[in-house]
Amino acid sequence: MEVIRAKDKMRQVTDNWRCEGLVVGFVPTMGALHDGHLSLIRRCVAECERCVVSIYVNPTQFGPAEDFKQYPRLFEEDVRRCADAGVHCVFAPTDEQMYPAGFGTYVEPHKELSGCMCGAHRSGHFRGVCTVVAKLFNIIRPHRAYFGQKDFQQFLILKRMVDDLDFGVEMVLCEIVREPQGLALSSRNAYLNEEERKNALCLRKALCAAADAVAAGERDAEKILSAARNILKKYPSVKVQYLELRDASTLKPVVLLDKTAVLGIAVYVGRTRLIDNVLLAPGRGEVGADDV
Repeated sequence: MEVIRAKDKMRQVTDNWRCEGLVVGFVPTMGALHDGHLSLIRRCVAECERCVVSIYVNPTQFGPAEDFKQYPRLFEEDVRRCADAGVHCVFAPTDEQMYPAGFGTYVEPHKELSGCMCGAHRSGHFRGVCTVVAKLFNIIRPHRAYFGQKDFQQFLILKRMVDDLDFGVEMVLCEIVREPQGLALSSRNAYLNEEERKNALCLRKALCAAADAVAAGERDAEKILSAARNILKKYPSVKVQYLELRDASTLKPVVLLDKTAVLGIAVYVGRTRLIDNVLLAPGRGEVGADDV
């Protein structure tokens, strides 16, 4: 497995693969790889003839009060995990490679998709995400790119960017990977102490309560949300940032559940911000990423 720092070298490698007729898959990450990332990587390796993983903590998607400097960086361990998973190439550019002196062009996300949920609370976040992913797509030129459902809003925004700007990349959404008790895997879980980890289980419990209500036939959005809120009330130390039920294609608010929707949640457990979601279909309850 090769580790590449320079974008020109990375472009040369993938261009050669494409000229050979090989299918190139791509998994963008910020490192601190866990089993959630590895599930994306393994799927990419299984479905594509070449797999590239990027490891880059992108400064433009962090706000001034967020955890850019504290974000976990475990590069050597990440590289080892990629090699063990069968990755063909790790792209780990420097800030100077991605944002050289004089850089000033950014990709603005679709307003309707980015103005709610996480986008309403993290000004500029999706602008930074769209910009770095657009750059990575232009450098690597993958046939397919793999993303986790935990960042469902991000996936929809990037998919719309790909469609609107004709990137020609197939966007693949993969299931959330969870710990045995239900906590969605996240690099930020490392910030949690033992008590906070127990409290963080409220996210999955709340989502499951809503899913159970839908499976039992509930379609009224307010009642579905109430089922989740009733669980969250039992965790007074957890600060809920948002709990929203939205159309799984447009992210418009749902009043009556008549097609697949996403119930998204963001909370603060101590000083750590965690997100999670569940996809809901009327009469069925929770459905998988393949149902979107």
